[in-house]
Amino acid sequence: MSETETEAQENPHAKVVLEAARAMTKASLLITPPAVVVCIALFSVLFGLPGFLGSLVGGVLAMLASLSTLGLMKFSAGQDPMFVMVIALGGYVVKVVLLFGALTLLKGVTALHPLSLGITMIVAILLAAAAEFAAFRKTKIPTIIPS
Repeated sequence: MSETETEAQENPHAKVVLEAARAMTKASLLITPPAVVVCIALFSVLFGLPGFLGSLVGGVLAMLASLSTLGLMKFSAGQDPMFVMVIALGGYVVKVVLLFGALTLLKGVTALHPLSLGITMIVAILLAAAAEFAAFRKTKIPTIIPS
């Protein structure tokens, strides 16, 4: 039994967060990789090797960004709910800065087709977000409604 699973048994909030994270990860991995493969194939045909490489790099960056958020959810599941929010927002800021830095470094690389990279990233991030949102909505989360 892992430390996260032990925390989930002791903390009811952790159980809910882990359940949501599992559902969101599963949904994201079901939708995003096939879309990235379609983008890679499309841009390979349209732009050759630079399109293939640009789309591949864009897909990998987008999937890593998406999965890092879900990893942070699993990591912080046993924490106080306010601390979970701090980790989520801090992780989001770090992720945006790292993506900006990566794209800035890749800007001058002529082997990558920039449009292929950008469109693949947009497609992957939007589909992952939509899949995660749909999975989150389907997850049964106990809610307290004050009267």
